[in-house]
Amino acid sequence: MQQTPFCLRVAHFTPYSMSGPNTTDFTNPSTFILLGIPGLERAHVWISIPFCTMYIIAILGNFTILFIVKREASLHGPMYYFLCMLAVTDLVLSTSILPKTLSIFWFNSREIDFSACLTQMYFINCFLPMESGILVALAFDRYVAICDPLRHSTILTNAVVAKIGLAVVLRGIMLSLPFPFLARQWPYCRTNIIPHTHCENIAVVKLACADIRVSNYYGLFVLISEIGLDVLFITMSYTRIVRAVFSLPTKDARLKTLGTCISHLCVILAFYIPGLFSLLTQRFGHNVPLHFHVLMANMYPLVPPMLNPIIYGVRTRQIRDRLLRLFTHKGT
Repeated sequence: MQQTPFCLRVAHFTPYSMSGPNTTDFTNPSTFILLGIPGLERAHVWISIPFCTMYIIAILGNFTILFIVKREASLHGPMYYFLCMLAVTDLVLSTSILPKTLSIFWFNSREIDFSACLTQMYFINCFLPMESGILVALAFDRYVAICDPLRHSTILTNAVVAKIGLAVVLRGIMLSLPFPFLARQWPYCRTNIIPHTHCENIAVVKLACADIRVSNYYGLFVLISEIGLDVLFITMSYTRIVRAVFSLPTKDARLKTLGTCISHLCVILAFYIPGLFSLLTQRFGHNVPLHFHVLMANMYPLVPPMLNPIIYGVRTRQIRDRLLRLFTHKGT
């Protein structure tokens, strides 16, 4: 008996819409095929080593932050609540991408169900702006703590922190909803092969055989209204923080506070630069090598979740002291 060709076995097509006498039949794939990192397939196993290492560090580090803050009543304050929000966001963001990416690298498991692809797309588009919003909240917390320390506890009360957290979550949820709905309505009659490690929004909708300007315009709107404004607020906060730092009376205080701010800014840049690079090159960077773009697109959901617990957590004296106390107590 004649076997079905591989390309038809992996892409089960179902009718998308009924056509009239003078129209074309469009179809939707029930599964997509993720290629991983195009052009570097032979190096997938080696690339998986740093990816897996960073993912393990991110999981352990963020769970450690959550455990210590929950355990220590003295850490139940605004900055630590924001750190817990950031830890949860990092865990969801990295876990929504890395397990599937590693399964591609290790087991060549490239298929992803159409609905699962849209779900992954939604989680990515939802939790990226959440992380950005929490970084704004942390920058505001540092601004108040350094520039107006006497009013810090009265400005950032638990009620205010809860409202900020709720606003960040609702913004991420609401503005990300159109992405999967728009992607679902497009007809995919060209191919079901995505040259990526995960279902990035623009990488998916580019496969549609339709006018996707609505998706492109909405993506740019979200990019400007969410990320653009967040970057502006963070820049304003740290500009004022730096001014306040240089007005501190002693050199040691200036250097210590400035060192903390620089480490925070490094984490912020590690999140925004790869993310903005990925979003802009998908739309405008046609000369950027595809494998380089895909590698960069994996940096912003992977590197910040690994660095955040170290920079915001371990380098924070109160968390570091509790962590050392926990280990020394267990050792004795």
